[in-house]
Amino acid sequence: MKALDTPIPLACAVLTISDTRTAGDDTSGNLLAESLAQAGHSCVRRDIVKSNLYQIRRVLSDWIADPEVQVILTSGGTGYGHSHGVPEAVLPLFDREIAGFEALFRQVSYDEIGSSSIQSRALAGMANGTLVFCLPGSNDACRTAWTRILREQLDSTHRPCNFATLFRKAATE
Repeated sequence: MKALDTPIPLACAVLTISDTRTAGDDTSGNLLAESLAQAGHSCVRRDIVKSNLYQIRRVLSDWIADPEVQVILTSGGTGYGHSHGVPEAVLPLFDREIAGFEALFRQVSYDEIGSSSIQSRALAGMANGTLVFCLPGSNDACRTAWTRILREQLDSTHRPCNFATLFRKAATE
């Protein structure tokens, strides 16, 4: 898909998955929302849910069905802990998985955390025309995903290709 010369601002949502975070201390959610804003995108939805399969699916399903949400970023729940069930909650919602995201995220994480990167179950996919990226909950992991992958892939001017151009038609209407 050909990149554009004019950036397309995307309507995004940020979901933090945590049994302990609140709006007052959601540092990874804040980091993602601020990164989106700095890149010219808007955060049109934001929430925090407990690490519960059905609560996660409820919020994501609502946002996936909302025509105003183009991209969803989640933080938390992607590891191997007892309450980390994001992949199990999210995979059934995908129409298509972005298989390369998990591999690339592990590769860039390896530079920072070494073999611990094997414990990441970060994932991404497309559901009802909405891009969904599920990230670990640490600030460092969210920053790594943003700076090394997402910033470029959500930038319609990034060449040779990016995910933002999927929304070209919506931007010109």
